[in-house]
Amino acid sequence: MTAATAIPDVRSGDVAPDVLRRARAGEQAAFTEVVRHYDHRLRALAYRLLGDRAAMDDALQEAYVKAFRALPAFREDAALGTWLYQITYRACIDQLRREGRHHPAPTGSEPAATGATADPAGTAATRTDLVRALAALPVDQRAAVLLVDAEGLDYDAAATVLGVAPGTIASRLSRARATLRAALAEGETR
Repeated sequence: MTAATAIPDVRSGDVAPDVLRRARAGEQAAFTEVVRHYDHRLRALAYRLLGDRAAMDDALQEAYVKAFRALPAFREDAALGTWLYQITYRACIDQLRREGRHHPAPTGSEPAATGATADPAGTAATRTDLVRALAALPVDQRAAVLLVDAEGLDYDAAATVLGVAPGTIASRLSRARATLRAALAEGETR
């Protein structure tokens, strides 16, 4: 394996320092490795915020161009992944504003996580209910849930991405989780 290969840093889950250095210097191949490393996570966030694959693609294209241009000035105040989430989140918010939408239309077409279950039909219905309930949340609450619960960011990193205080993340999560529980409980009683 050569030094030019993107080797994830096991401790941080980030790209290899050499790859980051080369990407910051403007090397397109290194930036491509950075994008490959984070794309699946950024794509999941953008899709769940926007609810539309075409809008997701548009927002990600915008986010990647902005990241490429801004990478030389990246100060490493936050982890690279957090910084990329922040750029992606802002691109998604811009996309929603351009489209005049605050909530994506629930699609239910997002691939569901599979697991051992006695009732696949019940799992599919619950998954669809969850997608709808999540899509009905205000964007700020949905983003907090996605970053913390789906992507595994801690409150400080999620706060950095969303540009708010960690306490704001906690309150958004509390409201969002209560709303989700109520929506899912309502779906069970139908």
